[in-house]
Amino acid sequence: MELGLTFPLQRFLKLKPPDYGTQPDRRFCWDLHGIELRGRKCLLAVHCHSRYTFVRYDVPPLLWADLPALFRMGLRESLLAAGFPPESVTGYLQAAGEDVLTRTHGRREVAFLNRAWEDVLAMETFLDPASGGQPLLDHAVNTCPSRCAGAPGQGRGLDRLAALLC
Repeated sequence: MELGLTFPLQRFLKLKPPDYGTQPDRRFCWDLHGIELRGRKCLLAVHCHSRYTFVRYDVPPLLWADLPALFRMGLRESLLAAGFPPESVTGYLQAAGEDVLTRTHGRREVAFLNRAWEDVLAMETFLDPASGGQPLLDHAVNTCPSRCAGAPGQGRGLDRLAALLC
């Protein structure tokens, strides 16, 4: 699975710019960004194909050291909280293969990541500051109509990802 890192996230993690991705199938590509919510550093992950979005709130410094593990933990928790069957989640993670850090997956995908970030900020009232996973916030963002790089017109990130996983 390719995990595209935004420039601000690369700087935050003190990483050299990674190579460009080579995965032609955007179903296995995610773009990651570091954001602040209520003064806490958070991980924002956006699926390049469906614009399914999840947030990990108040990520401790040690967890940033293994970004792929942080991402996979957040993705698994978000998908299970959204009601996806555990076998579908496990199947997707296995089919995606090894995690590779890359640059973001294109201007269009980053534009949709920025729109997802705006949605997260607009729906911050759903944030649970007592939890790293944010199922209510994720649900609110993923059920609001949006556009994405992988499908024409408006749709819901949750529905588009469900079509891929089921």
